[in-house]
Amino acid sequence: MNANQYRWFEFIFIFVFLPLIGFSLRAYLANWLIPALIILMSVCGMLLLGDPHFKRFRLTSLGQFSAVKRRLFSFFFLGALFSGVFYGIINQENWFVLPRASLQDWLILLMLYPVLSVLPQELIFRTYFFHRYKRIMPNKSLRILISATVFALAHIVYANWVAVTLAFIGGLLFSYTYAQSRSTFVCVIEHSLWGLWMFTLGLGDYLDAGAI
Repeated sequence: MNANQYRWFEFIFIFVFLPLIGFSLRAYLANWLIPALIILMSVCGMLLLGDPHFKRFRLTSLGQFSAVKRRLFSFFFLGALFSGVFYGIINQENWFVLPRASLQDWLILLMLYPVLSVLPQELIFRTYFFHRYKRIMPNKSLRILISATVFALAHIVYANWVAVTLAFIGGLLFSYTYAQSRSTFVCVIEHSLWGLWMFTLGLGDYLDAGAI
């Protein structure tokens, strides 16, 4: 098996086989998704740090943040405004249900979600994916599309199409941001904004392993 064949095998195993296994075992994994995500992030992180061609500053620097910040914040503002109004119309009962029902749980979510969920996802699906598979997927637009697709596939563990659809749309956005900024940290900021907004708005049941 040559290097490119190995990369394809590794890609299929991590980004296709593992999500399918997770989906088939979802009833038993509800309380283990975050630990599994952190373990996978650790493995991917070690492979990245052990690669002499990987530029480590991509993990912590803002990269080309100036090239994306206007689009990042304007998209979020407009998207949050539209989704807030739309969701309030179609599902007023669950509108901002988390902060209304439990302010303490909402504040804990604000603190822990970016660290325990967003950071591992962005390191795996953006930083690791874009660097590790550049050789076998040299076209940047193709990497953006495939990154979004496997990101959506990973969300089948929640067993609903809302989570998968939101993950695909978000995956396109975050992958495009990474391709432009080349910064994990910038993607964590953007992903955190959207993720926290979705939970705050009332879509948490679709993205909650405990609701499986």
